[in-house]
Amino acid sequence: MLPALQLSLQFADARHRALLPRHRVARWVRTALAAPAQITVRIVGADEGRALNRDYRGKDYATNVLTFDYERAPVVVADLILCAPVVAQEAQDQGLSPEAHYAHLLVHGCLHAQGWEHEDDDEAQRMEARETAILHTLGWPDPYASR
Repeated sequence: MLPALQLSLQFADARHRALLPRHRVARWVRTALAAPAQITVRIVGADEGRALNRDYRGKDYATNVLTFDYERAPVVVADLILCAPVVAQEAQDQGLSPEAHYAHLLVHGCLHAQGWEHEDDDEAQRMEARETAILHTLGWPDPYASR
Protein backbone atom coordinates (compact mmCIF):
# COMPACT_ATOMS: atom_id res chain seq x y z
CA MET A 1 0.00 0.00 0.00
CA LEU A 2 1.31 3.44 -0.92
CA PRO A 3 1.78 6.12 1.77
CA ALA A 4 -0.83 8.81 2.38
CA LEU A 5 -0.20 12.03 0.47
CA GLN A 6 -1.48 15.57 0.77
CA LEU A 7 -0.53 17.16 -2.55
CA SER A 8 -0.70 20.78 -3.60
CA LEU A 9 -0.05 21.22 -7.31
CA GLN A 10 0.67 24.80 -8.40
CA PHE A 11 1.33 26.23 -11.85
CA ALA A 12 3.04 29.59 -11.99
CA ASP A 13 3.79 28.58 -15.58
CA ALA A 14 0.65 26.88 -16.90
CA ARG A 15 2.19 25.72 -20.20
CA HIS A 16 2.82 22.25 -18.79
CA ARG A 17 -0.47 21.82 -16.94
CA ALA A 18 -1.74 19.33 -19.56
CA LEU A 19 1.36 17.15 -19.04
CA LEU A 20 0.85 17.04 -15.30
CA PRO A 21 -2.67 16.00 -14.37
CA ARG A 22 -3.04 15.76 -10.61
CA HIS A 23 -3.67 11.99 -10.56
CA ARG A 24 -0.40 11.28 -12.43
CA VAL A 25 1.69 13.62 -10.29
CA ALA A 26 0.17 12.08 -7.14
CA ARG A 27 1.01 8.56 -8.37
CA TRP A 28 4.60 9.48 -9.23
CA VAL A 29 5.17 11.24 -5.91
CA ARG A 30 3.42 8.62 -3.79
CA THR A 31 5.43 5.80 -5.40
CA ALA A 32 8.68 7.56 -4.41
CA LEU A 33 7.64 7.97 -0.77
CA ALA A 34 8.44 5.67 2.13
CA ALA A 35 6.28 7.63 4.60
CA PRO A 36 3.14 9.77 4.62
CA ALA A 37 3.78 13.21 3.13
CA GLN A 38 2.62 16.75 2.57
CA ILE A 39 4.16 17.81 -0.72
CA THR A 40 3.75 20.98 -2.73
CA VAL A 41 4.76 20.73 -6.38
CA ARG A 42 5.17 24.09 -8.07
CA ILE A 43 5.86 24.47 -11.79
CA VAL A 44 7.61 27.78 -12.45
CA GLY A 45 9.05 29.82 -15.28
CA ALA A 46 12.72 30.63 -15.82
CA ASP A 47 12.74 33.88 -13.81
CA GLU A 48 11.29 32.34 -10.65
CA GLY A 49 13.43 29.23 -11.04
CA ARG A 50 16.57 31.31 -11.38
CA ALA A 51 15.70 33.56 -8.43
CA LEU A 52 15.05 30.60 -6.13
CA ASN A 53 18.24 28.81 -7.17
CA ARG A 54 20.23 32.02 -6.70
CA ASP A 55 18.67 32.95 -3.36
CA TYR A 56 18.77 29.50 -1.77
CA ARG A 57 21.71 27.76 -3.43
CA GLY A 58 23.89 30.68 -4.54
CA LYS A 59 23.73 29.53 -8.18
CA ASP A 60 22.58 32.19 -10.64
CA TYR A 61 20.74 30.04 -13.18
CA ALA A 62 17.45 28.20 -13.40
CA THR A 63 17.79 24.51 -12.56
CA ASN A 64 15.43 21.63 -13.29
CA VAL A 65 14.27 20.79 -9.74
CA LEU A 66 14.75 22.29 -6.30
CA THR A 67 13.76 20.44 -3.15
CA PHE A 68 12.97 22.29 0.04
CA ASP A 69 12.52 19.69 2.76
CA TYR A 70 11.17 20.83 6.12
CA GLU A 71 10.44 17.57 7.93
CA ARG A 72 11.22 13.91 7.30
CA ALA A 73 9.49 12.09 10.14
CA PRO A 74 6.90 11.09 10.97
CA VAL A 75 5.57 12.94 7.91
CA VAL A 76 7.66 14.12 4.96
CA VAL A 77 6.97 17.82 4.39
CA ALA A 78 8.55 19.41 1.32
CA ASP A 79 8.21 21.79 -1.61
CA LEU A 80 9.38 20.61 -5.03
CA ILE A 81 9.98 23.40 -7.53
CA LEU A 82 10.31 22.41 -11.19
CA CYS A 83 11.31 24.93 -13.85
CA ALA A 84 9.18 24.24 -16.94
CA PRO A 85 11.56 25.70 -19.58
CA VAL A 86 14.54 23.81 -18.16
CA VAL A 87 12.59 20.56 -17.96
CA ALA A 88 11.38 20.98 -21.55
CA GLN A 89 14.89 21.71 -22.87
CA GLU A 90 16.49 18.82 -20.98
CA ALA A 91 13.79 16.43 -22.17
CA GLN A 92 14.42 17.48 -25.76
CA ASP A 93 18.20 17.23 -25.35
CA GLN A 94 17.89 13.74 -23.83
CA GLY A 95 15.34 12.49 -26.34
CA LEU A 96 12.68 12.05 -23.65
CA SER A 97 9.07 13.06 -23.51
CA PRO A 98 8.52 16.00 -21.15
CA GLU A 99 6.18 13.75 -19.14
CA ALA A 100 8.93 11.14 -18.63
CA HIS A 101 11.38 13.81 -17.52
CA TYR A 102 8.86 15.35 -15.11
CA ALA A 103 8.22 11.90 -13.61
CA HIS A 104 11.96 11.38 -13.11
CA LEU A 105 12.52 14.81 -11.55
CA LEU A 106 9.56 14.41 -9.21
CA VAL A 107 10.91 11.05 -8.04
CA HIS A 108 14.37 12.61 -7.68
CA GLY A 109 12.99 15.51 -5.64
CA CYS A 110 10.96 13.19 -3.41
CA LEU A 111 14.05 11.14 -2.65
CA HIS A 112 15.92 14.32 -1.69
CA ALA A 113 13.01 15.26 0.59
CA GLN A 114 13.54 11.93 2.37
CA GLY A 115 17.27 12.44 2.86
CA TRP A 116 18.74 10.80 -0.24
CA GLU A 117 21.80 12.63 -1.60
CA HIS A 118 24.29 12.31 -4.43
CA GLU A 119 27.29 14.22 -3.10
CA ASP A 120 29.77 11.40 -3.76
CA ASP A 121 29.92 8.50 -6.23
CA ASP A 122 28.58 5.88 -3.80
CA GLU A 123 25.61 8.03 -2.79
CA ALA A 124 24.93 8.89 -6.44
CA GLN A 125 24.95 5.22 -7.47
CA ARG A 126 22.55 4.28 -4.67
CA MET A 127 20.21 7.18 -5.43
CA GLU A 128 20.25 6.54 -9.19
CA ALA A 129 19.49 2.85 -8.60
CA ARG A 130 16.56 3.77 -6.35
CA GLU A 131 15.24 6.28 -8.91
CA THR A 132 15.51 3.71 -11.68
CA ALA A 133 13.67 1.08 -9.64
CA ILE A 134 10.85 3.51 -8.82
CA LEU A 135 10.57 4.66 -12.42
CA HIS A 136 10.44 1.05 -13.66
CA THR A 137 7.58 0.44 -11.21
CA LEU A 138 5.82 3.39 -12.84
CA GLY A 139 6.50 2.09 -16.36
CA TRP A 140 9.26 4.54 -17.28
CA PRO A 141 12.70 3.58 -18.62
CA ASP A 142 16.01 4.04 -16.81
CA PRO A 143 16.75 7.78 -17.02
CA TYR A 144 20.47 7.11 -16.73
CA ALA A 145 20.73 4.42 -19.43
CA SER A 146 21.84 6.83 -22.18
CA ARG A 147 24.95 8.03 -20.33
